[in-house]
Amino acid sequence: MSRSLFSLAFGVGTQNRQENWLEVFYAQPMLAPSAELLDAIAPILGYQGGNQAIGFNKNQATELAHALKAVAPAQASLLVRLAESQNPLVATLLAEDSAPSSTPEAYLKLHLLSHRLVKPHGLNLTGIFALLPNVAWTSQGAVDLAELPERQLEARLKGELLEVFAVDKFPKMTDYVVPSGVRIADSARVRLGAYVGEGTTVMHEGFINFNAGTAGPGMIEGRVSAGVFVGKGSDLGGGCSTMGTLSGGGNIVISVGEGCLIGANAGIGIPLGDRCTVESGLYITAGTKVALLDEGNALVKVVKARELAGQADLLFRRNSQTGAVECKTNKSAVELNEALHAHN
Repeated sequence: MSRSLFSLAFGVGTQNRQENWLEVFYAQPMLAPSAELLDAIAPILGYQGGNQAIGFNKNQATELAHALKAVAPAQASLLVRLAESQNPLVATLLAEDSAPSSTPEAYLKLHLLSHRLVKPHGLNLTGIFALLPNVAWTSQGAVDLAELPERQLEARLKGELLEVFAVDKFPKMTDYVVPSGVRIADSARVRLGAYVGEGTTVMHEGFINFNAGTAGPGMIEGRVSAGVFVGKGSDLGGGCSTMGTLSGGGNIVISVGEGCLIGANAGIGIPLGDRCTVESGLYITAGTKVALLDEGNALVKVVKARELAGQADLLFRRNSQTGAVECKTNKSAVELNEALHAHN
């Protein structure tokens, strides 16, 4: 057995009546835990290697806490608390970053993202949708959809209301982790698995999907889709403000550089470099034909937007008379950048 792990976490979760996992909460997930830690817990859990989710009981939690007291005090303290749990416990050990094969593994990878231990597209999430059960997220936690009617009746008979907030595969991030230094106006619009950087503000209509996020600081007023990672704002208090849609997904990574502005109802399907602006209402896909203009607004040539991917100091706009998508050097951004370099 290898003495190294990619990730490890001790969790408490919810199972349905068939003892299938619905969700798992990991308070302190670890990336690359020490070999000494693994040596201490492997005999107690019966771990023989590979990627495994191993259920354990209260007595084992106490044993694990004792074994880790000198090796990993923070994890030992957590296990002391887990030994008090009335819900099922699980230790998820990932020897390598391969495609998840169980619900606890899938939840661990979502936690690694939201705990800012790994950035978007830094994990193998192949097949994750099939491993996340579609459940009712209620005022009493996750409920299996087949068990929901009976649970609702039970609540009513007690004079209570079982409120259903959502029916989805993904829970909201803030029920599992609230990263430091963020503002989120509507927590239901940020999924577990989002990476929300320090200094990020997500406004009421903002949305961040799993495997997407922001380096921070910045303001999100639109949709950040899976695969999109938004860069930090400038040191002068600017910020990457997104009011439109940033679309990624699959194996595509749509990065947005520092100090960018994506206008209201705008969207991009290509990466942007630093200090780029996309005017309100303009959606740019990789195949969008873009007219490159010189400083005098004369046409230089027409290219596909993908040829401009990742370039800095660009201003994308739509010609109000012809409807053509145009691109100019963002002169104000260039002048600001030059001034910053001169100051430094």
